[in-house]
This record gives sequence, structure tokens and C-alpha cells, in this order.
Amino acid sequence: MYSFFLKRLIDFIVVFGVLVIIWPILLIMTLWLHFANRGAGAFFTQERPGQYGKIFKVIKFKTMTDERDENGDLLPDEKRLTKIGKFIRSTSVDELPQLFNVLKGDMSLIGPRPLLPQYLPLYSKEQARRHEVRPGITGWAQVNGRNAISWTKKFELDVWYVDHCSFLLDLKIIFLTVKKVFVREGISSDTSVTMEPFIGNN
Repeated sequence: MYSFFLKRLIDFIVVFGVLVIIWPILLIMTLWLHFANRGAGAFFTQERPGQYGKIFKVIKFKTMTDERDENGDLLPDEKRLTKIGKFIRSTSVDELPQLFNVLKGDMSLIGPRPLLPQYLPLYSKEQARRHEVRPGITGWAQVNGRNAISWTKKFELDVWYVDHCSFLLDLKIIFLTVKKVFVREGISSDTSVTMEPFIGNN
């Protein structure tokens, strides 16, 4: 009952209320990033697979510039990540525009993070089960390591969530997410300012 009906209803009510309250913050952040990103804009959208692999466009605050080298290739992430962008990423404020994805029904507040479409054929059958539920703004993997854990471990945590989804578990994840935001743990992997690409299980 919770996974198939109540979870979606709670998502809609909570997100609608939150957006009514925080819209001035979203406006300020939009203007701030517009100038900080040197013409690259305040938002970026990207195709991601949602529940059952259905593709949708996720929206996030943009934390990097579009600076390129002499060959026209984008500079490495660490060189394009602005100081403001680093702060916004570390506090997870860059995820706030995804509230609109939740309102639309593309996402949930809690669930496995939506990854890139090119990863779909790389999953094992078990790992692909992460798409049995709507992807979330935060999730079980995010409060248990975020980008600091391996892909294998992250997918194990995602599938565990699919099998144990409940109202009490979602409340626990929300509490732990707030704690993680203040502690600022797991923002980066050990070797990257973001997370290395998933290249499959081999």
C-alpha cells in the first residue's frame, strides 16, 4: 500500500508545501548562479532513467562553468567547479530543483538516485532492480556513503531499499540526509571531485 499509493501522495503534499515556502531561496540561488557560472546558466537538465527505465529529464542547479580548452573540449570537472558551486554541491542545495521532478511524478523524495541512461545495459539483472521504484532526491545509498563508496556497494544498497521500502525507513533516510548535509560527508569519491563513471561489473 505504501509503495504503490501513499508514498506518491505524501511526496506530492510535502513537496508542494516546501516549494511554497522556499521559492524565494530558489530565486536567489538562480540569480547567484547565473552570474557565478559565467554565462553557462543556473540550471542544467539531463536525461535519466526513472521507474522501469522510463527516460525523463532531471533538473539541477548548475555548479560548473562550460569552460573549454583550446581544442573545444570541456575542462576537467575540478577546473570548472566554481567556489559557489562547490559550496552548493557540498550542502546538496544543487538537488533542490528536483523537487519539480517529484511534483511531476518523475521522481520521489526517497529512492535510488537517477543515474545516466548509458548505464542501463551495464547493470546486472540484480542491479537493474533499482529501477523497480521511482528514483529519489536522496536515498539509502546516499546516507550510507554517497560518492565515497563503490558502485557495487551503492547498487547493493539501492536494491536493499527496493526490498525494504517503508514509511519508517523513509523517515530514517530523511533524518540521516539532514545529518549528512550538515556534516558534509561523502561528497566526493577518493579520486574525483564528483564520482567516476560506471563502466560495468567487469
